[in-house]
Amino acid sequence: MIRSKRVWPRIVAHADMDAFYAAIEQLDDPTLRGRPVLVGAPSHRGVVLTASYEARPYGVGSAMPMARAGRMCPDAVIVSPRFDRYQEVSATIMEVFSKFSPDVEALSLDEAFLDMTGSEQLFGEPESMGRQLKSAIRDATGLTASVGLSATKYVAKVASACRKPDGLTVVPPEDAKAWLAPLPVSRLWGAGPKTQIRLHNLGLYTIGDVARTDVRVLSAKLGSAGRHFHTLAQAEDPRPVIGRRSSKSIGSEHTLDQDVHAKADVKRHLHLSAEAIGRRLRRKNCVAFGVGIKLKTAGFQIITRQHRLNEPTDFAEAIYSVGVRLLDNVDDPGSVPPGRDGCIRLGRKRRACAARALWHGAPATPSRSGDRSTRRALWYERRALCQRSQQAGRNALGAHT
Repeated sequence: MIRSKRVWPRIVAHADMDAFYAAIEQLDDPTLRGRPVLVGAPSHRGVVLTASYEARPYGVGSAMPMARAGRMCPDAVIVSPRFDRYQEVSATIMEVFSKFSPDVEALSLDEAFLDMTGSEQLFGEPESMGRQLKSAIRDATGLTASVGLSATKYVAKVASACRKPDGLTVVPPEDAKAWLAPLPVSRLWGAGPKTQIRLHNLGLYTIGDVARTDVRVLSAKLGSAGRHFHTLAQAEDPRPVIGRRSSKSIGSEHTLDQDVHAKADVKRHLHLSAEAIGRRLRRKNCVAFGVGIKLKTAGFQIITRQHRLNEPTDFAEAIYSVGVRLLDNVDDPGSVPPGRDGCIRLGRKRRACAARALWHGAPATPSRSGDRSTRRALWYERRALCQRSQQAGRNALGAHT
């Protein structure tokens, strides 16, 4: 564990649950513990949503076709996903995060950034913060998380993946650039397989290679992405942690066992999804500000369309009608005909501004950086005062027993 003797300008934590869906299934069903588990639709059309760590040595991973994963790991137990249960556990995890920072930026059900700048008086140095965060998650859920801490969101996210599962990696800001240098360019945020090939063609294989390359050369070869990668390679990332806790993801997804050859059949599945989403919106007292559809072809090609609503709604028929209009847009030349859809999803696309479900009421406007720092300092000050008051009460009670 790297220790820092300096005061960090910022303290950003990234917490990422370990094999989240599979871990929940193993938690709820003791017979699955220690066995390779694949979470996903148990059909030849399904894809692996999460593979347990027992399955990963076989080369199985997320987004792999289930049929292929089954051949690679024939002893695996395939479990259908239970999204309501995953969201229930996620809500508990986010509640834990909210006790460590007022600024929590959820990236998905199972990972989030926390801005813990100024929390030393409550939680101690960054390593202690990480240990307490991991312990609180385990106590609340029975699950493990891997946590990375550094002075930027980018380095914290890379750090959280270093010692999975159940890992803790702390990277002080003065060591961050050197720590990143030997890592492969695949660890650069936004460098997909095609971009990695382009970087390799330029003779760049590690993040250190990118850091040493003239930014003008990278910009000429890769455009704005080149400058972005150069900035990350310097361990620089000025983006703040912005809480989005007023936003909720509501969706309904189904993998079909057979090809759908008629558009009317596709619409029928959309209607079923719209009804399910409408019920969940009303049960959670939410309204949808937009609608998105995701269609997966027999060849596993993903097609998405989304639209922002003029008026928010929790009415299934309104959601369905927008979904049908979006489906009609898939008929554009070059698109895969809807009759080959193997997967249909209707709902909010995560973090897409055109499709969002919010609690009733206006979404909060992000504060300016200075306001956010002041608010966070006051939040931690109140937490520390509350803890001191509770401790004083316990001490007084002990003196009278």
